[in-house]
This record gives sequence, C-alpha cells and structure tokens, in this order.
Amino acid sequence: MIDILRENAAATEQRKRPTAAGLATVRTAGAFRLGTPLAYGGSGKDATTIVRLLSDIARGCTSTGWVASTCMTSKQMLAFGDFADDTLAEVFADPDALFCGAGVPAGRGTTGPDGVRLTGRWEYMSGCEDASWASLGAMVDGAFAITVVPMADLTIDRTWDVAGMRGTGSHTVVADNVLIPSRRVMSGPRLHYPPDARTLQLWGLGVLAPVVGATFGALDVVRAMFASDRKPFFTSYARMGDSPGARHWLAEAAMLTRRAERTMLALAAAVDADNTITDEQSSRMQQDRADAGADCRAALERMLDLHGASGFRTSNALRRFWLDVSVASRHPQLNPYLAVEGYGRALTGSVAP
Repeated sequence: MIDILRENAAATEQRKRPTAAGLATVRTAGAFRLGTPLAYGGSGKDATTIVRLLSDIARGCTSTGWVASTCMTSKQMLAFGDFADDTLAEVFADPDALFCGAGVPAGRGTTGPDGVRLTGRWEYMSGCEDASWASLGAMVDGAFAITVVPMADLTIDRTWDVAGMRGTGSHTVVADNVLIPSRRVMSGPRLHYPPDARTLQLWGLGVLAPVVGATFGALDVVRAMFASDRKPFFTSYARMGDSPGARHWLAEAAMLTRRAERTMLALAAAVDADNTITDEQSSRMQQDRADAGADCRAALERMLDLHGASGFRTSNALRRFWLDVSVASRHPQLNPYLAVEGYGRALTGSVAP
C-alpha cells in the first residue's frame, strides 16, 4: 500500500486531489469504512488501529492520508443525530463511500413544506472533488443542525492553493438554495453535539496521525540517501554515513519521529481505555498532540539539513513531506500556544474568556 501511494504522491500534489489509484488503494485497505456505522458495513476499529492505518497511508502520501482521516470524522458527525434507519441506509449504502464535511455552521437553512432550503459556503473541505456526500454544519431556523447532502447537489469553488497538503483538494463547497429532505437534517434535542471527549480526542488524533506518517515518509527518503553513494559535499567522506555529525543528525531526526509516534500511540491507548476523560486530561492530551506535531517539524529540519539544498527540488519527495508537515501541523488540533493556554486553564480551574 505505501509503495503505491508513494508512486502516486507527486501526481496527487500536482492534481490537487488524490489519484484514482491512490483512492482505490486506500479504499481496499478499509480506510473509508472507518466512520461508517457497524450496522452498515463499518469497520469498528479501535483508536490504535485507526491511527496506525492513517499514519501508514500518510507515509506514502500525506494528502491521501488526510482525506481518509477527514472522511472518518465527516461520517462520524452523523452518529450524533437520531437519523432514521432508512436515512442511514441511504447515506451508507456504499460503506466505502468517501465523505467530506465541516461542523462549522457556515450555512443557513429554512424549513418549508418540502424540506429545508440550504445556502452557504464551507471552506477547507478536504476530498470534496471525489466525495459522494457532505456532512455540513448549518443554522437551520436559528438552531445548529447537522445536514447530509449529496455532493451532486453542491458546487465546488476551487479556492485551495496552499504550499503544502496541496493534494487534499480542500476547496470551498457551496450550497445555493439547495433543497434537503427534512430526514437528512438533524437539530434540537435529537442532535447530541458536540460529541463526547473520547470522540473529540479521536478526531484530534486523526489530525496528528497523517503528520506522524509523513514524518516517517521523510525519514524513509533520508535513510535511502544514507544507503546510497552520496557523500557530504566539500568533505573527504566517501558516504554520508562516514560522517559522525551526519549520523548524529540522522539519529536525532529518527528519535524525534519515533517520540512523536509514541505520543500518538499513547494517546490512542488512552482513548481506547474504558475510562472517563476529564477536562484536565483532555487539555493535557491536546498539549501532547501539539508537542508531537512540534517533534515532527523539528525532525524534518534535521532531515533537510542532512539533504541540503537538493532537498528543496520540486521533484524531491522530501520537499513535499516538509511542506505537508509544515502545513498540517499548524491545524488547530495541534496548535501549541492554544494547547498550553488550555492546559494552564485546566490546571488552575480558570474559566475560558
């Protein structure tokens, strides 16, 4: 799987969306079933298995791993509404269907005799060009609601033009007075949102796992360089591995990468444990996620030092992993200053402003 994704990563970046081969590979691996309910063919994997799978996908192609992760969270958004069985059977008719989604209420809806008329714009909808359904937060009749809409009823404004994670195709999805059957709109007492702490932590890990996987992908590139005949320029060394300094830098990069992985797996184990997650624990876990993201960025810096200027060639996979990690690790789920702010607030019992 990793090799196929690695072969398609450059094309994914150029196309600003995963390739057909990449999507097929991820689908075969079961990644698109992660958020599908068990009753409709879902996989029911635990958090540890999920983060390992997402990390492995991102080791070959960060963007494709990210799309698999956001598909999971988009599907899980529906689990917090009391949708009727026939509606779920319709939406999850294909358990491997790709979903995109956003919980931000960026749309407005009004209920009429034939359903809900929805209008809005949702940014950063990863995978939207290949998705079958969209899970969208909206204000319907003045109340927060989760809606599920076929992508065929929506349009895409191609706004995604970012240095890294280009292959996620995280464009803006637009609804213009779209009619949605009321059975696909959930609000009020039948909507249990936001989700519980355990689910929120899993969603945070869904952000971290592709970052960790991408860092391992970068490490693969650098280790392959060490196994080659390349030597440090302007030195008498015959190979990279002959340099004690280069070996030291490689060891530091590997240690930082593996520390980020250990943090990720420890957090996943905490999610899998049958224990209540307190507010203070949630804040600490957010801090740990942010620290793991920082470790990944630091590891990439060591690797770029080792590779030198050629690592920034557009054809070099290391350049792509560096940009992907730089962008993805700035996601709000990995934000370091908000993480430490929240943890300090939890430790002191302060109230958020």
